[in-house]
Amino acid sequence: MAKPHITRWGWTAYAIAIAVIVIDQAVKHWILNVFDLPLRGSVPVAGPFHLTMVWNQGVSFGLLQAGHDLARWALAGFSLAVAFFLAGWARKTERPLLATALGLVIGGALGNLIDRVRFAAVADFLDFSRLYFPWVFNIADAGITVGVILLLADSLFGDSSRK
Repeated sequence: MAKPHITRWGWTAYAIAIAVIVIDQAVKHWILNVFDLPLRGSVPVAGPFHLTMVWNQGVSFGLLQAGHDLARWALAGFSLAVAFFLAGWARKTERPLLATALGLVIGGALGNLIDRVRFAAVADFLDFSRLYFPWVFNIADAGITVGVILLLADSLFGDSSRK
C-alpha cells in the first residue's frame, strides 16, 4: 500500500498549525497561571489595549453562546471535524498562501478545542474594546480570523494560472 503523499506546503501548513497551538496554549498558561488574570479581571497594558479575562462558551468572538454541556461537546466535535477536513486539504496544497491560511485555521481551531475540553469554555483575554472593537479574543481566534482572510485572498488571487 502506498504511503499518502504530503506536499512541502502541506508540511508547512502543519508546522504553522503546531506553532499556533503552542503559542496559544503557552500564552493562555501564562495568562491563567502566572499573571493570574482571572483574579485581576482587567488590566491596562498600553493605550487602548487591555488584558481582560472572559470565559467564552460560544465560538470565536463569543458568537453562538453554548451554556449547555451538550453544546460544549458539539462545538468541540465541530472544531475537530473542521481541523481534520482542513488537514486533509492542506496535505495536498501546492500554494504557500493557502498553506499559511490552512495552518492558521487548523491551529486556531485546535487551540480553542483544547480550552473547551480542559475548561468547558475558551479563555479570551485580548481586549481592544476601547477602539470600538467589541470582542475580547485570544491567539487562536486571531489565527482563525487571519487564516480565513488569507483563504479568501487565496481564492481571489492565489492561483494566477487559472485566469
